[in-house]
Amino acid sequence: MSKQKLLFESGNELAAYAAKQINYHVMGYYPITPSTQIAEYLDLMKANGEHDISLIPAEGEHSAAGICYGASTGGGRVFNATSANGLLYALEQLPVQSGTRFPMVMNVACRTVSGPLSIKGDHSDIMYTLNTGWIILFASTPQAVYDFNICALKIAETVKLPVIVAFDGFFTSHQKRRCYVFEEDKTVQDFIGKYNAEYSALDLEQPVSIGSYMNEPDILNNKYQLHMAMEDARKVIPEVFSEFSKLSEREYQFTESYKTDDAEVILFLLGSSYHTAKMAVDILREQGKSVGVFTSNVLRPFPAKQLAQKCKNAKTIIVGDRQDSYGANGGNMTLEIKAMLQDAKLDTRVISRIYGLGGRDFYVEDAIEFLEAGLNSDSKSFDYKGIYPGDMSTPNTQYFNPITDEESSPGLTTCKWNDDKQNMEVSGGRINETTKMPKRLAPGHGACPGCGIPVNVNLLLRGIEGNVVLLFHTGCGMVVTTAYPKTSFKIPYVHNLFQNGAATLSGLVEMFHQRQKRGEYPKGEITFIMVSGDGGMDIGMGSAIGTALRNNHIILFEYDNGGYMNTGYQLSYSTPKGAKSSTSHVGEYQYGKSFFNKDMPQIMSATGIPYIATVAESNPADFIKKASKAKAYSQESGMSYLRALSACPLNWSDKPNLERKVIGAGVDCCYFPLYEIENGITNINYNPEDKNKKINVLEWLSMMGRTKHLKDKKYKYIVDEIQGEIDRRWERLKAQDSNPLL
Repeated sequence: MSKQKLLFESGNELAAYAAKQINYHVMGYYPITPSTQIAEYLDLMKANGEHDISLIPAEGEHSAAGICYGASTGGGRVFNATSANGLLYALEQLPVQSGTRFPMVMNVACRTVSGPLSIKGDHSDIMYTLNTGWIILFASTPQAVYDFNICALKIAETVKLPVIVAFDGFFTSHQKRRCYVFEEDKTVQDFIGKYNAEYSALDLEQPVSIGSYMNEPDILNNKYQLHMAMEDARKVIPEVFSEFSKLSEREYQFTESYKTDDAEVILFLLGSSYHTAKMAVDILREQGKSVGVFTSNVLRPFPAKQLAQKCKNAKTIIVGDRQDSYGANGGNMTLEIKAMLQDAKLDTRVISRIYGLGGRDFYVEDAIEFLEAGLNSDSKSFDYKGIYPGDMSTPNTQYFNPITDEESSPGLTTCKWNDDKQNMEVSGGRINETTKMPKRLAPGHGACPGCGIPVNVNLLLRGIEGNVVLLFHTGCGMVVTTAYPKTSFKIPYVHNLFQNGAATLSGLVEMFHQRQKRGEYPKGEITFIMVSGDGGMDIGMGSAIGTALRNNHIILFEYDNGGYMNTGYQLSYSTPKGAKSSTSHVGEYQYGKSFFNKDMPQIMSATGIPYIATVAESNPADFIKKASKAKAYSQESGMSYLRALSACPLNWSDKPNLERKVIGAGVDCCYFPLYEIENGITNINYNPEDKNKKINVLEWLSMMGRTKHLKDKKYKYIVDEIQGEIDRRWERLKAQDSNPLL
């Protein structure tokens, strides 16, 4: 046995630790709960110089999968981690990776798939991968997460297939346990050996075409070869497990079981629930009941023969599925077990129970209930565990009175075209008068003290009269306002995921116009507003640009809080350069985020939409007038885009009561200049130079804990780079302002 040391760590931490010891070449990633910690821990270790993995923050999981695939074709070792809808977003890339036979390892911290949105753990994501051609190992403990990550790479490179290491999100991923790891990274690296890719896109002496077009006979052979590789994995997996056992003295098989040899009733469970059920078995055994429990450490290739051996003496099998294959009377494991019994010619009753969805806890008492159902000959063959009957007599509670068109149209602002029809002039909109506007977003929300989201949304809506429909994509703004069964919105509200918000709202707008056109909906105006933030214009930028190019009649409002805040503050493309986050740590080898913040207003300007503006709570009158103007443009001309600098005291590490000053300093240093672009013509609305208020960027950065470290003289070169880029953007903006064509 090689030397090992004891750690008290979670599954996510141990996945990262194994990756660090392997020292992969590349990790492409995108933050998504509950797998995000893996990238966070790796970034922290990189800041301390513990590994040399190139960590590439993608703008979405689909691109992260593409980064990984591209890196794997270069003949090196590649790593990834994701969960839930992130896995589904990347799904079409998975068969590309396996079909071209490039190995890599991806961790999946299993989580509920939306909708409705839930971030808790179940198995509804991992079951989508069963037909992608990836080997799938399922770890039931944090120790197994570490061990399987090491074994996975060796298996992958032996059979030339990618491997998923799956485990229960928020259970195995976050719960800390006593675990052993190898003391020396070299032990792990010697175990997996050197990787010599048979083919590489970097081989200039023997150039190859990867993923070429195939006709029917060739694609049939290709898929057969993939099938044969998976069959080879049936031999390789136990060999690698056996070799690892000699190194670690920890044994793994395809399957595990507890007291099944003489059991008449046995329970099948995946993941951490298996260990809970073992205690239930002991309790019922003491009562003289012949029960047992078994699980599988491998989902692909499916170990049908090994599982059949475990349950050959059972009269009844209860399969607990943490997801449902809707309409099939059982989840995927139920269907797999039934097929296994058919092939093994075992006449065994199968009972299916759907349990633990959305992270619902699984207790010993629940396992006893499952086993008792197996002992009862009258039990339902299929059922959900933990559902409760709805009371149809309960009235559908409306928490707020609806806001009428008249109430929301007090006539506070008016917009009219100037003589040359190039821009609009706004009259009215004085701050004290706009308090008459009814709040569409109620005070009853769960945002942190000092959070800029409700401040900015309410300022926006002060300037928009008439009927409004809101769409929020996933993010803090959505999570803190719509915790089921209540809502903070007094107006219609829709949610969709980060990557598709703008397209979703454009579909709703077109339906509104179509129903009006056909006489199915009353005449009148509605202003449709999408609210984005928390990095949503990274993963959602493609959808937003597509909507802009179509020039759909919506307002896209982005609260720029400079990070993926709803997942715990990872770097976004809108995060300032040099800022500390959980994926841009500060250490001996890192100074924070390594690249400049994205200039989204200028990107949107290139689409040619009629109105673009930046706003800030430090300049509320300007904010309200631009909101009014955005509404007028969205009704008459097409799409409007507004961007607000939005505070996040929790992750900016500053004081909630000082956020307006921090926002003002961001404006005065020209990091976030206030301007608008109307029909392609730029106009600066607030020039701090003219008012003798312009400050250097370090004054603003020093106000926040996330960038306070940049005051250290050793980071002067970084501050100089940031100041230089801000100055360049500001001078370009002034040149646009002074040019009648720009």
